[in-house]
Amino acid sequence: MSGFLNLKGRVAVVTGGARGIGLAITRALTAQGVVVHVFDVAPGEGGEDPSFRFHKVDIADSAAVAAAVATLPPEVSLLVNNAGITRDRSAANMTDEEWQSVIAVNLTGAFHMARALAPSMRKAGYGRIVNITSINGIRGKFGQANYCASKAGLIGLTKTLARELGPRGVTVNAVAPGMVMTEMTQALAGEVIAKARDESVLPELTRPEDVANAVLFLLSDAARMITGEVIRVDAGQYI
Repeated sequence: MSGFLNLKGRVAVVTGGARGIGLAITRALTAQGVVVHVFDVAPGEGGEDPSFRFHKVDIADSAAVAAAVATLPPEVSLLVNNAGITRDRSAANMTDEEWQSVIAVNLTGAFHMARALAPSMRKAGYGRIVNITSINGIRGKFGQANYCASKAGLIGLTKTLARELGPRGVTVNAVAPGMVMTEMTQALAGEVIAKARDESVLPELTRPEDVANAVLFLLSDAARMITGEVIRVDAGQYI
């Protein structure tokens, strides 16, 4: 598998990479010999992991992103925009802060990261960007106007960046998970998980490692002719 992906020696940035799906992506990359820099607001529960390099960064803050990127080696060629938050409430009752905070992290944060790292990728004539969106950014979901709008916007950003950066050898794609069985998800009410299972066509729900595998493929040269795409990893929930 490592020969197929051929990622050894690459340098990556993963936002929100200290926990959940992001941590699965980080671990999968380090297992392939990638040097990973994690941008997150806090380390995982076990503290800083020596297998990757942790940077405390609020990606919603453009100045903080610029300062953190300035400390990175120039060889960064892989970016995974995974960081995301939820503030669920029906649109009629959603506060300004609940709307703006989700958009700021999930969409504007990804823009800040891409804007900061794209120049070095363009200069090198090589780069891979993968944005983690959601099937709910495609279909919508009750109580998630802010989250769905941010994830739908991320799809539009993906396609635009693919057009803008493609001529310089940079691919930009998105992965859209459905319900993923992280520790946080497993703590949800049983009926929520049961509904996701009912929507799915495969016999089990997606695990973080399944999302990480799709991300690794898109970051690799095995996917060098794929750009502007959205790949659903959802056990068939969307269909």
